Amino acid sequence: MLVDSHCHLDRLDLAPFGNDFGRLVAAAADSGVAHMLCVCIDLESYPAMLALVESYPQIYVSVGIHPNDRESREPEPGELEKLASHPRNVAIGETGLDYFRSEGDLGWQQARFRDHIAAARACGKPLIIHTRAAKEDTIAIMTEERARDAGGVMHCFTEDWEMAKKALDLGFYISFSGIITFNSAAELREVARKVPQDRLLIETDAPYLAPVPFRGKPNLPQYVTRVAECIAQLRGVSVEEVAATTSQNFFELFSAA
Repeated sequence: MLVDSHCHLDRLDLAPFGNDFGRLVAAAADSGVAHMLCVCIDLESYPAMLALVESYPQIYVSVGIHPNDRESREPEPGELEKLASHPRNVAIGETGLDYFRSEGDLGWQQARFRDHIAAARACGKPLIIHTRAAKEDTIAIMTEERARDAGGVMHCFTEDWEMAKKALDLGFYISFSGIITFNSAAELREVARKVPQDRLLIETDAPYLAPVPFRGKPNLPQYVTRVAECIAQLRGVSVEEVAATTSQNFFELFSAA
């Protein structure tokens, strides 16, 4: 059994599946992907995302606003906690900092990140953290806002071992996507070798960042098998062991049933 710990099912093109979401879910299951976490990136899409997965108990959701999204409205005080109370919801996010795609005064990003951490601590659900070109500030805010109290995962990790170690020291998990299969990701593969077994997760981030040999094409949840295979090769273990370990880690982190 595999778990895709981070995907955006509501952003996938269903045309190859006859515009039938159930066929997409079945295709994932046929590849051994038994559970998925559909991650929210703006509040406007959250109700439709819940409706999309409502009939599929193997799919969980999160609620949050992506750090690069300037168009989505900011939540009212307490709104994230209220939205996260839905029985299918297991996390707050994705949230974090991204200085690569945003410019100028990014105080608004930092304030949003702090609000999400506060919401996670208040409702007792873990964080899904996105970070890019913002290593120091991400760790600093996580520390200042006591993100350790909520716990969570550094999703689609692309940074160095120094940052991974700091996140691990704060009690966070590290999740790897198809990026580790790219030729340019030699340093990242070294990080994937070092992450403790009990803090390791895998994901697709579908429909983005499809792994080799599908790079450049829309990503799909079933391609998490390629991530598992790469991790297994890097760590000298079987794919079955990676699947079992990362699945167990997923359910322990997100308290998913």
